[in-house]
Amino acid sequence: MTEKAAPIRQLAIAALSVAAMARPAESIAATAAEEPMPAQESAPTPPTGWTVEYGDKGLEIVAPDRSWSFEPEFQVQLRFSDPFDDDPRTVADIDSPPGSDFEIRRARFKLDAQPGAEWLTLYTQTDLDGPVQLDLQVTIEPEEAFGVRLGQWKAEYNRERRDSSGSQQFVDRSIVNREFTVDRQQGAMLFGRIGRGGAADVSAWAGVFGGEGRGHFNDGGEPMYLARFQWNPNGRVLEFSQSDVGRRAEPASSIAVAAVRNRSRYTRFSSDGGGNLDGFVTGEIDQYEVEQWVVESAFQWRGFSWQQEWHEKSVEDRVAGATTRLRGLYAQAGYFLHEAWSGWPEPLELALRYATVDPDVGHADDRRDELTFGANWYFNDHRHKLNANVSRLEVDDPDGAAHDWRVRLQWDVSF
Repeated sequence: MTEKAAPIRQLAIAALSVAAMARPAESIAATAAEEPMPAQESAPTPPTGWTVEYGDKGLEIVAPDRSWSFEPEFQVQLRFSDPFDDDPRTVADIDSPPGSDFEIRRARFKLDAQPGAEWLTLYTQTDLDGPVQLDLQVTIEPEEAFGVRLGQWKAEYNRERRDSSGSQQFVDRSIVNREFTVDRQQGAMLFGRIGRGGAADVSAWAGVFGGEGRGHFNDGGEPMYLARFQWNPNGRVLEFSQSDVGRRAEPASSIAVAAVRNRSRYTRFSSDGGGNLDGFVTGEIDQYEVEQWVVESAFQWRGFSWQQEWHEKSVEDRVAGATTRLRGLYAQAGYFLHEAWSGWPEPLELALRYATVDPDVGHADDRRDELTFGANWYFNDHRHKLNANVSRLEVDDPDGAAHDWRVRLQWDVSF
């Protein structure tokens, strides 16, 4: 067997060993009684040095030299909502709500692997309802200053969308997300960080994507171009995760700007792939030219967290010769009051979010607003938590104005 194949052989032996050790003791005893093992045979033993552990961060299988590692994970979200779950976009959505709903909002399998080198990472995420391949990416990062990512994933455009669904401060993202996310795309991206630890600590991303959304690369049109520049004022990178669940002893913050240009058949994207804003239909190749940018900030320290985004977007219909401009923003903050008052339960966080969307700046009667109050109980950080939200949602459209209250409860667990 070649030297390169040795880690694979070790991994296979480790998997067989784990399966053997997982058998119930009664079953092992019964088997031994029925079919005595010859004296010269012995039970399999794990390869020397390999570790198989399950802790606060989930299951991890690591090689002796740590060049190989595997972190499989399941995520499940159970959600109750009343009187609707989806964000209303018209007065009719509020006047005729569907009623209470209980659903498995997400059920996913994730695998983060380091196959033989510290600078090489593979990541995959599958929606088990289908199933549907959401992410499949390869990251090569020989140095912190330079890396490349290939495959399909949520492009690093804006923080709210890039934050995992399992690392959110509220039950779901704000009403801004639908109109402005570029979501999952297939392509390639260069990224890096320089000035680590200093006042000029910056991170940057530049990518070229198919611009057709999940499951499609490009149907012959122009690609999507994306760039993001992020300043890390405290000399520390604030990861894409909401809430200061770790109670940072040192502040971490981010100020970023990003821009996207795309021509395609679509005017918006989601986990389902390419789609369209209200009032648009799927067009011809390169029919819609979309240009958008975002300015955002984020901060976490001693149980307090903050993040906000300001979005601008224009959609040019190159066939009809019309241009639509959109604008949106949100701001949210959360705090673990235990940091200021010891009598407050340590796992309980309170949060507040405001968001607004203008889907057509040229019209004055189509604004949507959201005000959400949140309470979160963290059993094991973001890996196991309960979220409770109460939202006031208001819609203005040509038929008038309406508002309603919504309650959503969610149990989120990753294991």
